[in-house]
Amino acid sequence: MARFEMQNTEYATMGGESRAEAFCNMGLMYATGRGCAVDLVSAHKWLNIAAIKGSDRAAELRQDLAQTMSKAELAAALRAAREWMTMH
Repeated sequence: MARFEMQNTEYATMGGESRAEAFCNMGLMYATGRGCAVDLVSAHKWLNIAAIKGSDRAAELRQDLAQTMSKAELAAALRAAREWMTMH
């Protein structure tokens, strides 16, 4: 799965659709299990990154998703987003 994320991250930086929307789409992919297993922590992580990059849609989706997650899952998602942001 890390390889898939890496390819999507590279795609997101290449152009085409905006980076924020690419990250939002990755969040939706993990939230719905489109092409992968459902992973709410990863979904929140990518929606959070998209929201930080300016996607209002991602911010709304992130808020909805957070209501279905445990505090531990939210903490893990926020930590993962923070780690990703410091490395990129």
